[in-house]
Amino acid sequence: MIQQIIEYNREFVKKESYKPYITSKYPDKKLAILTCMDTRLTELLPAALGIRNGDAKIIKNAGGVITHPYGSVVRSLLVALLELGVQEIMVIGHTDCGVQGMDAEEMLEIPKEHIDIVRRSGIDLNQWLGGFSSSEESVRETTAALKNHPLMPKDVTIQGFIMDSVTGALTSIC
Repeated sequence: MIQQIIEYNREFVKKESYKPYITSKYPDKKLAILTCMDTRLTELLPAALGIRNGDAKIIKNAGGVITHPYGSVVRSLLVALLELGVQEIMVIGHTDCGVQGMDAEEMLEIPKEHIDIVRRSGIDLNQWLGGFSSSEESVRETTAALKNHPLMPKDVTIQGFIMDSVTGALTSIC
């Protein structure tokens, strides 16, 4: 599959198919979106929100969550706010999320000695790999964590939503 993608990419560049996507690093809508990496949202989310290339910074991970207050998600959002002109953040969870109800213990089929090394380094694997009970609660927790983060500028608008993963309908949560 990777080889096919590389071949496609060569043709894409050769035909200058990139030209409609040329934009700057500064988001036109001054917006950042934290959302899930779910494949159903790849095209649905931007289409349902009217977001085009260059409009917003979109940060995706499993569940659209913050797993550490000083991890890559918060770092990316702070860079977007402090360096790239973002003024608003949308936290968007979705229906039927694969992280909802995920059990870390079921995922940990790793040799015990490796798990012990990770745990001794201070990582709570159950929390890090664990899911959440509801997408709504996860969005509320993530939104609150951002609003209460000590490095988050207080004038930033932060709102949480759930997107229907079939229709794209957006529901405000907080």
